[in-house]
Amino acid sequence: MKIKFLVIRFSSIGDIVLTSPVVRGIKQQVENAEVHFVTKRKHAGLVTSNPYIDKVFLLDESVAELVDELEKEQYDYVIDLHQNIRSNRIKRSLKCPSFSFNKLNWQKWLMVQFKINKLPSHHIVDRYLATVSVFDVQDDKKGLDYFIPEDEAFKKEDLPAPFQSGYVAFVIAGTYFTKKLPAEKVSAICQDIPYPVILLGGKEENEVGELVLSQSKGNVLNYAGKISLNQSASLVRDARIVLTNDTGLMHIAAAFRKKILSFWGNTIPEFGMVPYRADKASERLEVKGLKCRPCSKLGHQKCPKKHFRCMQEIDEKRAVEWVLENYSSGKGLL
Repeated sequence: MKIKFLVIRFSSIGDIVLTSPVVRGIKQQVENAEVHFVTKRKHAGLVTSNPYIDKVFLLDESVAELVDELEKEQYDYVIDLHQNIRSNRIKRSLKCPSFSFNKLNWQKWLMVQFKINKLPSHHIVDRYLATVSVFDVQDDKKGLDYFIPEDEAFKKEDLPAPFQSGYVAFVIAGTYFTKKLPAEKVSAICQDIPYPVILLGGKEENEVGELVLSQSKGNVLNYAGKISLNQSASLVRDARIVLTNDTGLMHIAAAFRKKILSFWGNTIPEFGMVPYRADKASERLEVKGLKCRPCSKLGHQKCPKKHFRCMQEIDEKRAVEWVLENYSSGKGLL
């Protein structure tokens, strides 16, 4: 007899990727498990190719319509990895045993407001896994998953010839301004490294990408806002090394065990969302000792203190050194 699980995680890109060990764990470690996943329609591509998910449900505008669909499935258990008003409504409607992720909101609030650190020293993936520990699902040590359909990947032969032998993937994206390395820092790093660089991000980053491109020495391609998420993910997968802000493609890079240099602005690694089991050569750059940091658990569209020291003082020379140290040994297209 099948045991039907519904896993809930509506957003964001990074968070959905970070739930992948839970999905894999349930499917592989619980006998006769059937795993369904519910997320927002715009994130469908993150889960529909996952072989550990048997069925995907998508949230549009109406939670009521979604609940009507879910009630037909007769779930045995709900695993709520989002824990918000909509997920709580789903749990109440389905009337089956549920297990919910602890978001640590008050601990994060203490850290943001008073810089009192009551946060556990556990990665968010480990806390996601703890949510299903009652089913004896354990960490299989395999890290994150991300699956790219072959027909949705960026084709190597479509890259300019100098990039086909290897490149640096530089993720300039970020949900909030205070999570993005400033354009002048990105530009300076690109100018000081002797390797091809591909800039990746969304439409919001296209203008910055074009600025960096215009200031480059001819070693930069700007694909920010010009290609799909899976095309960007495949370019991350095939890169020698990855430079990135704290954003979704950072976690996708971790799923491919890349060497990652991550930049941290208003958010802090203590929130538990650093690259999970990336290559051991990975490194984090942050400005420690700032009394204003973290200023938010998510981010702001401008620096509340107006100085933006958390990003303006990032050591770009160390970034260049890290690239020089790791590029040649990075696994990429070759």
